[in-house]
Amino acid sequence: MAISDPYRLVVIGGGAALVLVMSLVRFCGSMSLPPKPPPPRALTGTQQELISRTTNSPTVYLDYLHSDAAAASIPVPTLNDMQRKLPYHGDESTRLLAPGAAPIDVAGLRLHLEVSGDAVVMKIENLLPSDVAYEVTTTSSLGPACNSARALPFDAMVIRKGSSETRTECVYRTDAQLRITKVETIELPPLSAFYVEQVPPSLVGIDARIARGHHASGEVCSEVVAQSVRSGIEKHEIGWRDLVDFYARHRCQTYQFPSTYRALSADGERPIPAVDARM
Repeated sequence: MAISDPYRLVVIGGGAALVLVMSLVRFCGSMSLPPKPPPPRALTGTQQELISRTTNSPTVYLDYLHSDAAAASIPVPTLNDMQRKLPYHGDESTRLLAPGAAPIDVAGLRLHLEVSGDAVVMKIENLLPSDVAYEVTTTSSLGPACNSARALPFDAMVIRKGSSETRTECVYRTDAQLRITKVETIELPPLSAFYVEQVPPSLVGIDARIARGHHASGEVCSEVVAQSVRSGIEKHEIGWRDLVDFYARHRCQTYQFPSTYRALSADGERPIPAVDARM
């Protein structure tokens, strides 16, 4: 049966409306999706400068002192406290030390060699009236063979007041000789000792033969340093004292050693915190 003109118009109009609705659902629906987020951007020079200015702020630095002292359950030092010269003791006299020989006292430490199993170990006692950062540089006539001795766990960074640390030196052989070439110590106030204990020995140039036995009591910071700093250590332009002096005043989680930093030789010699001006 033929459809009359009025009904034909209704059918055609309804079909057109249906096509329109389907088109809107198809195309407009896809337009309602959220836009794709942009890729992450690298820090610009301006952003890096802002971060540097923030960490260089005495107010931010003092906030770290308060929070870190609370975490360590120790008194909060003042900014003036953190800008004071740290007592340093150093001795570069060469000494031979053998297991069982009388202990020697040098730079505030008492050093004694013992035989433990198949290894020679050094007991290092703190004679100073405070916690100390320390470095005892030794060489053995056995050279790389020393690394075959099992490394005892010890703190290679700090010896607490009235305490001692025992570290593995080398495998034991009757013909082996141990030579002490340098001993350095820095007396540390409580928060400085807390800071230095979190520093990996490699960051302050301690030999890998000794550092392999290091056992930190808490959090350990990253071993990554700027190439300019690494180069300065290798060329002996930056010394153990410079590095420890910096980390005794700065939390290593936040502050990086500036290649131009040197240990303070007088109270208030430079502003703290110390941030590389080139950053």
